[in-house]
Amino acid sequence: MKVLKGRFEKETDLEAHAFNSSIGVDFRLYEVDIKGSLVHSEMLFRQGIISKEDFEKITKGLLTILKDIKEGALTIDYGAEDIHMFVEEELTKRVGDAGKRLHTSRSRNDQVALDVKLYTREKCKEIIKLLFNLEDVLIDLAKDNLDTIMPGYTHLQIAQPVTLAHHLMAYVQMIKRDIERFKDAYLRMSTCPLGAGALATTTYNIDRDFTAKNLGFDSPTLNSMDSVSDRDHVLEILFNISTFMMHLSRFSEEIILFASQEFAFISLDEAYSTGSSIMPQKKNPDMAELIRGKCARVYGNLNGAMTMLKGIPLCYNKDMQEDKVYLFDSVDTCILATKVFMGMVKTMKPNIERMNEMAHKGFINATDMADYLVKKGLAFRDAYKITGELVRYCIDKSKSLNELDLSELKTFSPLFEEDVYKYIDLNYILAGRKIFGGPAPEAVKKQIEITEGDLKKLKKLVD
Repeated sequence: MKVLKGRFEKETDLEAHAFNSSIGVDFRLYEVDIKGSLVHSEMLFRQGIISKEDFEKITKGLLTILKDIKEGALTIDYGAEDIHMFVEEELTKRVGDAGKRLHTSRSRNDQVALDVKLYTREKCKEIIKLLFNLEDVLIDLAKDNLDTIMPGYTHLQIAQPVTLAHHLMAYVQMIKRDIERFKDAYLRMSTCPLGAGALATTTYNIDRDFTAKNLGFDSPTLNSMDSVSDRDHVLEILFNISTFMMHLSRFSEEIILFASQEFAFISLDEAYSTGSSIMPQKKNPDMAELIRGKCARVYGNLNGAMTMLKGIPLCYNKDMQEDKVYLFDSVDTCILATKVFMGMVKTMKPNIERMNEMAHKGFINATDMADYLVKKGLAFRDAYKITGELVRYCIDKSKSLNELDLSELKTFSPLFEEDVYKYIDLNYILAGRKIFGGPAPEAVKKQIEITEGDLKKLKKLVD
């Protein structure tokens, strides 16, 4: 690069230059790079390091570059080494020697660290807002299905009756924790690395507090070596994205199952389904499958970033250039997947009749029959054994527990009375599970009320 000539006489080998160049990835940092340079330039002027004339030229030049890139009047040169050198070279072309003074008391090391942190902070807030929107969609759907009975599963085997609202609210809790993790990560990105220089600050009388505050940070970083080598914030957002995408993947897996003919619990909108190239009857849940697949992709990015960082000594090493490959891809994947998932869930239609039908199968009320006997004075393990024997009897007779006559029940235990049919009715079972956190409609209403209050508080903290 022309800007870096001095120590070197030879031009960089073309293949080595292509290998070394990162502008094909980091071009998207142009806006935060210019933002950092504008504040850095103002600080240099305020501290008497550059003249007012140079400051004004630099400011005007940077603003016109920003405007021209946004409007398409300036095309980014992908032959440049990186976006930082591209902006600096373009500035020097436009304003002359003043552009050469912009980099005074600054290294690309602290410049890049700043740009990555600014970008990560912005994307963290964008993802948080999306997650709040997703929570609203899921809570609205839960409110509409407080009385929609469905089977709850363990080991993918029918276990106990729940409601669709209770099922959905389980994912609402997961995503609420995701929001909290992103919020905490954002708060840990509140220190500004600009002014750390290459690793040991500078002899210029710079004002790091000024640049930190004017770039939206709480304070400057405390250790200059840590400032330029720290990528914990990148790892943290990659981990948070991976955790959130894992939650979306689990939800997507259930959508895929529930949309199948075998379950038929939901129907996906055609806008979020695809057909087959050969089988005209197919309606495939491709969006849910892709979300499930892209979860593996963001896992790979997290693992790649951690592996890249694990063996490099202080301070900056060129390995760290790869952080943006992982970061940008995971951020893009997360944002797009969330938008698609939100639309898919918002437009899907629950099959209430089918859910209710399946909730009456699989001896879903067996636990409650055992509890009935316990309430009549039997020890739980004895009640468990009798109910298990009843289930075996029902399987042999192709009956459900509700279909057994009282005379049949009494052959297993004299404790059975006519009231047993009330105790094993699904609506009664659900209504009775009003314990805090349970699936009874009134308990789920309380859960929604508390969750909406928590989310409201979280929004205030984020804003």
